[in-house]
Amino acid sequence: MRSRRGGLFIILLLGLFIASGCAVTTRGKVEEDVSLTEQTKELEETGFDYRGPQYNVAIIAFENRTPSKVLGVTAAATDIMRTIVKKAGLEPIVLTESEIKEQERLIELQQTGALREGKKSTTAGFESIDYRISGAVTHYSEVEEELQIILAQEKKRIARVQVDYALVDVETGRSLVAESGMGEYSKTTGGLFGLGTRSTADPSLRDGALRDALSKAMTKMVAKLNAEPFRGRILAIEGPMVIIRAGTLSRLAPGTVLTVYRPGRELVDPDTGRVVGRLEQKIGELVLIKHQAERISEARVTLGVGFAEGDLIKTE
Repeated sequence: MRSRRGGLFIILLLGLFIASGCAVTTRGKVEEDVSLTEQTKELEETGFDYRGPQYNVAIIAFENRTPSKVLGVTAAATDIMRTIVKKAGLEPIVLTESEIKEQERLIELQQTGALREGKKSTTAGFESIDYRISGAVTHYSEVEEELQIILAQEKKRIARVQVDYALVDVETGRSLVAESGMGEYSKTTGGLFGLGTRSTADPSLRDGALRDALSKAMTKMVAKLNAEPFRGRILAIEGPMVIIRAGTLSRLAPGTVLTVYRPGRELVDPDTGRVVGRLEQKIGELVLIKHQAERISEARVTLGVGFAEGDLIKTE
């Protein structure tokens, strides 16, 4: 009787062990970043330490240049880039490539004289955008590695992605960053006797690899933006007080010295007929007094005369 009970107990334990082993065990969540480089976690701890103004950043919908045209990869890349830009302390604005091309076409026609400039220049459509990010997913793949130890079996799925990206200063057209980067992400499933290790389509693999690659990209873009001088404009002049576009979002401290430049004539490329820049003449200096709102501050003239609305202000 005892032997029979012992046998039944062992069978019961074995059954429970097998049942529990058949369940899929997964290690890794996109939110917690188990990418092979752990770049997202590192970026959130250090790289997201953006110290500049809260510029508006246009994110142009990413292109799909993968050889097999992987479905959904570019929409995911665009959404993840928007999230990362927001976490970095910047304000993301998502635009499509067609919207950008339409605006640029109008600007080109206006600059060549084919389109008459009315009360408002077509370039004013970009005034609220300081920088733009564009990119393309050029490679995506998933591989599966299998490991068997006696009764146990594990499968590791690894996603790899390559992304080309660029950060451009909208006002000057200058490319600040233009590079290509890789991202990786893995998940492991396990079970007994081959049970519970079945792999199915998992969007988190794709998203994890994209987040890894784009986090690396944002690290470089944040470093570049931190090194850029602040830019703003004179909005109004009220006696000795000068109202400027800066505000609390500029992260400028009272007492900061700002150099004032008068925009000059446009510089036109003789080969294309397009405007490539504008002359700037230093006309004086201001000192920041206080912030009135998120984007408005007061300043006082310390050097120069004849300031006007629209004059450019920069930190040196």
